[in-house]
Order: sequence, then C-alpha cells, then structure tokens
Amino acid sequence: MWRTLLLASTALLAATLAGCGAKSKEDAPPAPTPVEAVAVAAPGAAATVGGAGTLERRREMALSFRIPGVLTALRVEAGDSVRAGQVIASIDPAGVDARQQQTAADLERARRDVERDKALFDKGYVSRQRIDDRQSALKAAQAAYDAARFDRRWASLVSPVSGVVLERRAQAGEVVAAGQVVARVADLSSPLVLRLPLAAREAARVRVGDAAQVRVDDLGAQALAGRVTRVGEAADTRTGAVSVEIELTAPPPALRSGQVAHATLSVRAAPDAAQPYARIPAEAVLEANGRQAFVLRFDRGKAIRTAVAFGGFDGDDALVAGLPQGAQVITAGAGFVADGEAVRVIDPARLDAPGGR
Repeated sequence: MWRTLLLASTALLAATLAGCGAKSKEDAPPAPTPVEAVAVAAPGAAATVGGAGTLERRREMALSFRIPGVLTALRVEAGDSVRAGQVIASIDPAGVDARQQQTAADLERARRDVERDKALFDKGYVSRQRIDDRQSALKAAQAAYDAARFDRRWASLVSPVSGVVLERRAQAGEVVAAGQVVARVADLSSPLVLRLPLAAREAARVRVGDAAQVRVDDLGAQALAGRVTRVGEAADTRTGAVSVEIELTAPPPALRSGQVAHATLSVRAAPDAAQPYARIPAEAVLEANGRQAFVLRFDRGKAIRTAVAFGGFDGDDALVAGLPQGAQVITAGAGFVADGEAVRVIDPARLDAPGGR
C-alpha cells in the first residue's frame, strides 16, 4: 500500500513539474509517470505456494501404559538417548501381580473340575451338558489368566526404537491412567519432515514429488532442499487446512523436532475447465465485470488499456486470458494513469532501498 501511495505521489509531482515546465517552456513534453509492471507468464506455467509448519521426525511415538497404576520410576529426561528395548518407566506391579495369582488359582480349579466331572461322566453320574459347561468355564479361566499375564508385561514401559526422548510428561509417584502419555520418543533414523497446513485450493495443486525450498529462522537465509512425499486426503475439521508433508533431502544436524520452518513449493498453475488462464497480480485489474476485465499494458513507453477474459481471483492473483506471453501489465500506479499516457517502469527494489526514489 505504501508503495502505491509513493508512486501516486511521484506521479502527481511529475505532473506538477510538467505543468510548471509548460509555463516556462511551451514545447516541453510531460514527464512520464512512474509505474511498476510485471511480465505475463504463459498459461499453465509453474507457480508457487508457501506456508509455515513444524519440523518433526516421521516416526515419533507417544508412549503410555496399557493399564493404570502408580508410576514408580521414570528413568529418562527430555534429550536423553534411548535404545530399542530399554526400560524407561515402571508402575507398581502389585495390583497386576495379585490379579495374575487370582487368575492362576481360578484356572487350576477349572482344570480340576473338568477332570473330576469327566470321571463321573464315564460312570454315568453327570450329563454331557455338565461336561460342556465345565469346558467353557475352563476356557474362560484360561483367557483371564492369559490377559493377566499380558497386563503384567505392561507394568514396564520400553522404548520401541533407538532415538531420543522429546518430552517427559509425568513424574514418579503420580497415578497414571491407561493410555496416558508419559513420554514422547523420536526415531532418529527416520527422515526429518515438515508438515505444512495449506488451504484446500492450494493443496489441490501440489503433487507428490514437487520440489520445495525450506527455510528455518535459526539458520538465517540458508535454503534447504526438500520434496513433497505426502498430500493429505482430508481437511482438518477445525481449520479446513490440508496437511502436506515435505521431506528434507539433507537436513543439517542442528535441526531439531519442533522447530518452525517456512516452505515454498513449485507447483503447477490452477486448472480451468473453459480455457487456460495466466496469473497476474490482482492489483493490475482496473475493472472486472462478469467474465471480462481491463488492465493497462505497458507498450513502447505508454499505458494501453486492454480488455482481457477474466477468470476470477485466486488469493493475491487474478486469472486472465487474452494477453500475449511476455506482455507487461502495470501493477502499482495503474489507478493513476490514463489510456495512452506516457509512463516509465521503475525498479521496485529502488523504492525498498533507504532513501530510494
């Protein structure tokens, strides 16, 4: 906005100076109005989308106990290295030990009942139904015993991978519920990825294999190469964003899970069913009425009002057709010049420089 205002002020100053000059020199031509312009790319040319997301390892696990209990030990802190199979936490096993003993006793009694009734059945003292009931009770006792043994194994929590502890969420002495996360572990052998939330219309233009440039604030201006490895099939129900996963090709060792990164993806232009549209900055459109719009085209030092087919707006861009490839359309300053007026294209970098004009 400030750049447009600066261009308008410059144009007004140029017109004023031209008027003053006209009083002193009748035949002096008016000074060209300064504007900015962009070249029109070919329809369907590659475009870019970008956004910010969080870096993380592809395999990060939230570890929890299958059964509730009192946490008696948590042997790791955030940042500790762990190996696969290492015990990192334990809960008081007294409760599961008691249940295992109880189920073992129930199983032994069920087996005795089956053996005794089989002997009575052979002598004709009990019915077949009685034997079937005893067999069913034996199976139930066996299942309860197996479940108790399985739960006993979960009294100790082991790391499923070799990696690093990302987070510790509990302390010894706390009562933890079944499924409550006590620690998060990352597999350092898995690739570092950036999960980027994109608007659905932008995610639709992304394909697996598309190139990406990733920048992390802590690394300054260094750009990291990456490629798209996954595009989400469903949008987030709260934000409507679709997750796009970018795998970093050769990340430096200094990067850590949880850092915020910015990515720019090279993607194909948005498709259109009726005709191919080129993308120009939305500020270049002077008027839009239905399927037609007008722009000012820079041609041999003049602003030429030109009609174009209009396909609507897409973010900060306008979709137009009817302009030759390479044609320059006026952007900043377009609203302050008339059809056929002399203009000159200036470099916007000069305006960004301190004291630029």
